[in-house]
Amino acid sequence: MADKVVKIGGASGFWGDSMVGAPQLVDSGNIDYLVFDYLAETTMAIMAAMRAKKPEMGYATDFVEVAMRQVLPKIMQNGIKVISNAGGINPQGCANALQALAKSMGLSPRIAVVEGDDVTSLMATLRKEGVRDMFTEEALPSQVLSANAYLGAFPVARALEEGADIVITGRGVDSAVTLGALIHEFGWISKDFDRLAGGSLAGHIIECGCQATGGLFTDWKRVPDWAHIGYPIIECAEDGSFELTKAIGTGGLIDRACVIEQMLYEIGDPGAYLLPDVSCDFRYVSVEQVSRERVRVSGAQGRAPSDTYKVSATQRDGYRCAGMMVIVGIDAREKAHRTGTAIIERTREIFRRMGLADYTHVQIELFGCEALYGDNANTRESREVMVRVVVDHSDRKALEIFAREIAPSGTSWSPGTTMPAGGRASPTPLVKPFSFLVDKTKVPARVQLEGTTYEVNDLSKGLGSQEIPLLVTPEIWAEPADESQVDVPLIRLAWARSGDKGNISNIGVIARQPEWLPLLWSRLTPDVVKAYFAHMVEGDVERFYLPGTASMNLLMHDALAGGGPASARFDPLGKGNAQILLDMPIRVPASLAAQVSQ
Repeated sequence: MADKVVKIGGASGFWGDSMVGAPQLVDSGNIDYLVFDYLAETTMAIMAAMRAKKPEMGYATDFVEVAMRQVLPKIMQNGIKVISNAGGINPQGCANALQALAKSMGLSPRIAVVEGDDVTSLMATLRKEGVRDMFTEEALPSQVLSANAYLGAFPVARALEEGADIVITGRGVDSAVTLGALIHEFGWISKDFDRLAGGSLAGHIIECGCQATGGLFTDWKRVPDWAHIGYPIIECAEDGSFELTKAIGTGGLIDRACVIEQMLYEIGDPGAYLLPDVSCDFRYVSVEQVSRERVRVSGAQGRAPSDTYKVSATQRDGYRCAGMMVIVGIDAREKAHRTGTAIIERTREIFRRMGLADYTHVQIELFGCEALYGDNANTRESREVMVRVVVDHSDRKALEIFAREIAPSGTSWSPGTTMPAGGRASPTPLVKPFSFLVDKTKVPARVQLEGTTYEVNDLSKGLGSQEIPLLVTPEIWAEPADESQVDVPLIRLAWARSGDKGNISNIGVIARQPEWLPLLWSRLTPDVVKAYFAHMVEGDVERFYLPGTASMNLLMHDALAGGGPASARFDPLGKGNAQILLDMPIRVPASLAAQVSQ
């Protein structure tokens, strides 16, 4: 088995990803498994709202009607296995729809469903036990739309062991669709911590689709042919190391820096990336450019997992409505802000006359004048500004009044007011996520396959220590005594990518040259980063060091106004925060400034 290589293609990074991924990977002739990741906390909230309207819904319909409709015959012909978390909060419904599609094509795949992640029946007991939100410490709500535990990869492996051709799961960690295949193929067991960590990293690298093959890369100008970008393929060895590539002739870029950006994406503490099957340590991971089309990743370490699952749950919290208009001309920024505040002032007066309560939340945002940069903005005098007003309310009637009162701004107030076509904004139910931990013993996983149920026992207890080994910080940067210093933008010294975990914004920063990391460490202190993002960060900033890749991970707490669907911001997931940070001026020796300016 030492020479065995398992090839897995990542066809989807989210619900709504391109329809070209699955056929591109299948037609490559270079995969054993095709995996799809569809779920995020925002997606779960959307699915919960869908199921509330139609009980048969609540899964990623794209998986069945777009992806599998295109490739199912060829998958069956070539013996490619499929694993997807498209089941969302209704995995059996997803399986039923796929079975009907297969039957219409004259095909009979063996479709397994991983169940057990739905923990809504436990909510009353958990409330009595005093379980609270793991981030806000708030008590669990009395009613929920959904509550799903993040299951691991061993149930997926069990489904494959029982002969499934296609495995559909509900809520699991994103990397489990990949790790489950590797556990099955290599026979890894629950104590193979380093291998499980390596397989989890492989899954993490491809779970966001083209983000591993040039997508969102800092050096985007080097990425050719966006229209035909290649979806990622990993070729994994028995020890958990792997190489990343893509289909021959596709666009995109296989580059070690882009892979490191993706490794840091949304991981929190890189020494304790907690998953159901293993606690991963990515601090000493090595990422090597093997060739123009291959990057090799090795060195992930693992420890025993915790005894708990994280649960992602959703609750109804009133209604939300968002209206926007564009202001053109001189003083556009001032006119836009005055427009937004006038709408709120007028509607609040109407509410008082009608005996309606006030808004539960109001947010006015301006775009086109670098409002997301806060005090770091350079273009406040823009002559084209969009004002976006987002309001929450417990009563839909109040938001219908708000939606109606936006239009008069086009004729009543600021000169140069216009609006995108599309009609009046309408209120929508506001679904907010919350998270908590639950003991694994309360969440038994099982596999359903052709009428047979297979129980999957959790083997995580008593496996060993979860203590994180200590790690020294980078060497201290020695300021040159006899050399002048000048400012250069961070982008000349580093790559960066940002993401989210609830209300936490993470920014991974990688030194373009390893010897520059001590300098960056001395400049990008938690206090400096917090001050730079003072207009959005309300909590602390944490910083973590990864010597294997000459990088750091920054965690900005309470930075996303609730995050995900709870946030009213235009960038609720902090996707632009790395780009904002890369604009930050960094003081460097003049000789280094001359070097990076070439």
